[in-house]
Amino acid sequence: MKTSLVSICIPTYNGAKFIAEAMDSVLCQTYNNLEIIVSDDASKDATLEIIRSYESKTDIPIFIYPHQPNGIGANWNHCIKKAKGEYIKFLFQDDVLEPECVEKMVDVMECHPNLGMVASKRGFIVDTNLKSTETQKWIDKYGDLQKGLDFELKDNVQIIDRSLFKSKAFLKPPIKNKIGEPSVALFRKRIVNKIGYYRADLKQILDYEFCYRLLKQQPIGIINTVLVKFRLHSNQATNVNAVTGVNDYKKYNRILLHEYFWYLNKETRKRLLMKEYKWFKFLFKIKSKLHGK
Repeated sequence: MKTSLVSICIPTYNGAKFIAEAMDSVLCQTYNNLEIIVSDDASKDATLEIIRSYESKTDIPIFIYPHQPNGIGANWNHCIKKAKGEYIKFLFQDDVLEPECVEKMVDVMECHPNLGMVASKRGFIVDTNLKSTETQKWIDKYGDLQKGLDFELKDNVQIIDRSLFKSKAFLKPPIKNKIGEPSVALFRKRIVNKIGYYRADLKQILDYEFCYRLLKQQPIGIINTVLVKFRLHSNQATNVNAVTGVNDYKKYNRILLHEYFWYLNKETRKRLLMKEYKWFKFLFKIKSKLHGK
């Protein structure tokens, strides 16, 4: 019997359009020992009313906590702090869990106690307002985040360890994020006592910065099955950030240099140094000329 409490953490802000689908997917879970933690960033629509309507539909405890808006990372962290479960399972307001998602993820964590996190493949729900050809190109390119990684698949689970950082595929397409968005992951709450929370100063890369910080300590398992559906629509934070010009990637290079330098392969270290420090690029050019290259 599985007895560990899993906290379904739903950070919200004006999510009335899709939140009912997200809540329905929680109620359909085959794993029963759940609580729902909602951290709301002062929604102005019917998000909270819709969530409260589920209190009469389920025995799963639903806790709603108001949060003073201070960026998405702060809202995610507020969810974790309010959660009582052994495991944290994020579900964003516009995403959907497959019925066996939590059960299969807990099974993997229980069978592999050395893992710090488990994630899964993700499917997609595409907003009809998005251009189908462009969206399909995006899915073809970024749909499989573990594409090109050379980690053995055993019992339908790919175990990724910190040798990922030395691999040539680490910073190459399909995307820098080789694990997945928070909705596709489950981890033990106590890990934040060891590695810290999500970095609230980051806007775009905070999810995989957190995953990689965890990966330095423990391996991460990827279930080779779609257990989460990730919604693609025009109001996603990623799209909003692109429009408003928010860009964390220069910070990401600095993070890698300062916190992951010796985990990276020699070629990646050199490339990052040349991007970050003009004097290093200049010295490298001089060295190449001296050696006739």
